[in-house]
Amino acid sequence: MIDLRLLREDPDRVRASQRARGEDVALVDALLSADELRRSSGVRFDELRNEQKSLGKLIPKATPEERAELLKKAEQLKADVKAADAAQDEADAEAKRLLLQLGNIVHEDVPVGGEEDFVVLETHGTIRDFGAEGFEPKDHLELGEALGAIDMERGAKVSGSRFYYLTGVGALLELALVNAAIAQATEAGFIPMLTPALVRPRAMEGTGFLGQAAENVYHLEKDDYYLVGTSEVPLAAYHMDEIVEADKLPLRYAGFSPCFRREAGTYGKDTRGIFRVHQFDKVEMFSYVDPADAEAEHRRLLEWEKQWLTGLELPFQVIDVATGDLGASASRKFDCEAWIPTQGKYRELTSASNCDSFQARRLSVRMREGKKVQPLATLNGTLCAVPRTIVALLENHQLPDGSVRVPEVLRPYLGGREVLEPVAK
Repeated sequence: MIDLRLLREDPDRVRASQRARGEDVALVDALLSADELRRSSGVRFDELRNEQKSLGKLIPKATPEERAELLKKAEQLKADVKAADAAQDEADAEAKRLLLQLGNIVHEDVPVGGEEDFVVLETHGTIRDFGAEGFEPKDHLELGEALGAIDMERGAKVSGSRFYYLTGVGALLELALVNAAIAQATEAGFIPMLTPALVRPRAMEGTGFLGQAAENVYHLEKDDYYLVGTSEVPLAAYHMDEIVEADKLPLRYAGFSPCFRREAGTYGKDTRGIFRVHQFDKVEMFSYVDPADAEAEHRRLLEWEKQWLTGLELPFQVIDVATGDLGASASRKFDCEAWIPTQGKYRELTSASNCDSFQARRLSVRMREGKKVQPLATLNGTLCAVPRTIVALLENHQLPDGSVRVPEVLRPYLGGREVLEPVAK
């Protein structure tokens, strides 16, 4: 959540942020009113409690005649205090409800607009000219089936659409990617983490995934648990309700977990293969930092993602995501999009988001420097979303005979294989 002081002192900035996101600007004024009512009801409660305490001191000293009148007044005050307490609780709850609906304040440099209004910041690598090489590229599913790596048919039979099996060399390729990604993250100073896939509501709400993103979250109603769509959720909640000493920062974690997404609203999109699926594995970087260092850490996360994709020898571009596509928690987000030859366009492989103190406020994660205690900043960056990375690898490194060249960075994790060969039918 945002700092309420910012809302009170500069409501126009919050309105501008909401407008840029394409969200309800009227929410800002509703929250201002609720905050004012919350504060005034708190003042009213305190005044009545003080009056009640003062009266309580007078009663023992009063004459019998005075005591009867004071006791009558005390009864009325008791009822008034109870009503004021209830009004204060109600006002607090309403202010919190509205505050949780408000997205993070977007960074001033973020391009304004929707999904297609991003700005390309950098382009890396060379796109292959398959025509000049004399063959038509196959898509990842055709290649994966020939390699004995992907089985969509049985995935659908067992679990339905957008599920799959990685088999044989496909399973080995996932393990290679995960191990290589964790190795890079560990070398960069991240602590490897295996995180829970089920979390309580507060963890999901605290990271900002029960607002506009709720439709894509799986909820186990009987137990009131949520399946995570990213290990960002349990990593953000790892230090929930804790105070971290400033000299311990930055804290950096690399989480590996299964991820579950309903993919609501994507009917008809990416229905072929494993680009958009309901379950996948991912390695996620997560940082807790001093807010003053958040922008610099954001750039660091992006550099680690660029290092990863460069090592995989993939052509990619870096984009500055537009305001309407940020998600509630991010103030700014950079995506790395890899070239997918058979689609003829760049597609998202990684994201790096600066959430400033938005998640930390919701989860009560604070830092202490001397006597000062304040919310810290959280950031997250995808290092390897496995299925999409496999899509990019198979298509970009395919050879005319249907085999696939293995980038050097992955060879030690694949038993030295330089090429993945089609299996005999």
